[in-house]
Amino acid sequence: MRKPLAVLLFAGVATAAGAAAAADVVANPKAAPQKIEQCIGCHGIPEYKTAFPEVYQVPMIGGQSAKYIEAALQAYKKGDRKHPQMTPTARVLSDQDIADIAAYYSQQTAATPNK
Repeated sequence: MRKPLAVLLFAGVATAAGAAAAADVVANPKAAPQKIEQCIGCHGIPEYKTAFPEVYQVPMIGGQSAKYIEAALQAYKKGDRKHPQMTPTARVLSDQDIADIAAYYSQQTAATPNK
């Protein structure tokens, strides 16, 4: 009788702790520049056009919805979405990193060619 109660109590505490941790994540786009070094390699330097999207079909994520970027990174992190580079990259990001990166890129404009 005590064992099921202990398991239920532990599950409740773990769920509450997880919810509290998720609630503590507040996106900070100003923290992202130190976190996007790997992103720049394929997705381009913000406000600067690279050849990769045309050659390798890599999406330019500047100006994309923060919710979309965050959902995509979480899916890569969990393994629900797979890509040889994105999956391992996302797995090392914390939820805070993902929120910061998503907020940062959502505030960028789509990259345009330099003149």
